[in-house]
Amino acid sequence: MVVGAILCLLAGGCSDEGHDPVVVSVVGNRDDFAKPLAALPDPGAKLILEATAQGLVAFDAGGEVLPALAQRWIVEDDGRSYIFRLRRAFWANGARVTAPDVARMLMARIESLRRLDPDGPLDAVQAVVPMTGEVIEIRLAAPRPYVLQMLAQPQMAVLSRDGGTGPYRRAARGNALVLTPIDRASGDDAAADEPVPPWQTRVLRAERAALAIIRFRERDAALVLGGRFTDLPLLVPAGIDRDNVRVDPVRGLLGLAVTGRGKLLDDAAIRAAINMTIDRSQLPALFPLGGWATSERILPDPMDLGRTPTDPAWAALSLDERRAQAGASVTRWRADNGAPPPLRIALPAGPGATLLFGLLQRDLAAIGLPAQRVAINADADLRLIDEVAAYDSALWYLGRIGCARKIHCSDVADAQLQAASLSSSSEERTARIAEAEAQMVAHDGYIALGAPVRWSLVAKRLTGFQPSARARHPLNHLFRTTN
Repeated sequence: MVVGAILCLLAGGCSDEGHDPVVVSVVGNRDDFAKPLAALPDPGAKLILEATAQGLVAFDAGGEVLPALAQRWIVEDDGRSYIFRLRRAFWANGARVTAPDVARMLMARIESLRRLDPDGPLDAVQAVVPMTGEVIEIRLAAPRPYVLQMLAQPQMAVLSRDGGTGPYRRAARGNALVLTPIDRASGDDAAADEPVPPWQTRVLRAERAALAIIRFRERDAALVLGGRFTDLPLLVPAGIDRDNVRVDPVRGLLGLAVTGRGKLLDDAAIRAAINMTIDRSQLPALFPLGGWATSERILPDPMDLGRTPTDPAWAALSLDERRAQAGASVTRWRADNGAPPPLRIALPAGPGATLLFGLLQRDLAAIGLPAQRVAINADADLRLIDEVAAYDSALWYLGRIGCARKIHCSDVADAQLQAASLSSSSEERTARIAEAEAQMVAHDGYIALGAPVRWSLVAKRLTGFQPSARARHPLNHLFRTTN
């Protein structure tokens, strides 16, 4: 019965009505499934890691931390020791997961992540130590309040060469993956005398947004995940019912990082001119979502900043005043250096990105700066950042646009971030972070546009889906479809 239902779905000739497997499309490509760690932060890579290679802890559908590979944990030594007891789990080859295995893998992953996020919550990790065959300890040099949120990220998934520990086991079927739930007690895909009910199986595809949307419209999929602003313009012409669109209340970064160098972008007045000339009031018309707001700030709210986030120096000016000031800066530069070269703006594919480039090109032309669009991975002067915050700290935002990411950065701000990680008191740490934030705003190495946009398509016959502040939708939290 299960095999027949799956084959029917994979052939595309039937829908997932009743109690058939739940068919899910995620916007992306098959490489996201093949090498998910290398493909992060693509939504398909996140989803397959979450489904097949859980970490110590995970996020539930509401964005709260819950047990995963660790069945429970305690925090000791005033937040400098996290002790996790592992649940009974098995690798794909049937071998038992042990604390030494997990400790070794986690420490290697932490060291890798610290190279990209040197001032984040893992900066204080001294060691990951197996205490027994089932218990590990993460030792920190100083307390870090966001350790659990970071451990719940997909890049902290524990997996061996053969795969991870579930909650699903994957099997390729044509252009799709079939995900079968693992028996947590035995590690088996299913007990011989208790076959997996079809509705607990997931059929997962990574595909272009247009194809995923059409598959959903034709009722050949119950769920589409991974939607971003780039693909929003496809929904209306495809005839998608607004009631099927779910928007995640995420926070993070949606803006342009200055990644180019040279006379033009090394000029602080030119970077400020680029930032102030963009008419953000036009953006909501491009991304028509209820509740979405533009922003000129790096941080959405105070978090652990200790004060209100800093506004750019030009925030109180009208758009006409901003452009007059920005145009004067470009005129001065032109008089000294000649005509400025076109600004190469790296954007992803998709109609939403095309609309965004049109707005940016028009606004930059208003102050005498030409622009050209390049692919997201090409050499660029301005590169789009579109990421959901991994944890609720100013350090995530500042670290994501800092020197370690090869963004045009302030050495003074970077020094303050490093000093914050070494601070002996929370008061000093907050003060250092606040100084770094003010310096980064003044440097204009990042041009904020607003919060990221994350949307899904959810069939009415599918239950258990919740909007997520982390844009995380665990497949094992979905309930069966109904007629």
